[in-house]
Amino acid sequence: QVQLVESGGGSVQAGGSLRLSCAVSGFTYATYCMAWFRQALGKEREGVAGIDSDGSISYADSAKGRFTISKDNAKNTLYLQMNSLKPEDTAMYYCAAGEGGYCSLGAGGMNYWGKGTHVTISS
Repeated sequence: QVQLVESGGGSVQAGGSLRLSCAVSGFTYATYCMAWFRQALGKEREGVAGIDSDGSISYADSAKGRFTISKDNAKNTLYLQMNSLKPEDTAMYYCAAGEGGYCSLGAGGMNYWGKGTHVTISS
């Protein structure tokens, strides 16, 4: 069965860094978009970063220059390195997989979701 399990969330001061991990099982990356989403309290879920099936990477404007998405195929793990964190980055972060080959960073295109890991950035 498909499983996505996030880890690495926590609390950090503004300007600090965190590295989120998503352990995946039950499928391969071959034809999937792999992506990170986040949802802050009282706000809609938004796409943060994604890797297409061909390896192409996309970022939300809010993430460019600060976040880096990557994957380790040997470990079946997706990562999100987050640097220069800001209070507005505070949210629940979700790992997601889409059967379509290209990531639009739209939640509707995702078929599988993790349960999330929370990130809190203090001023």
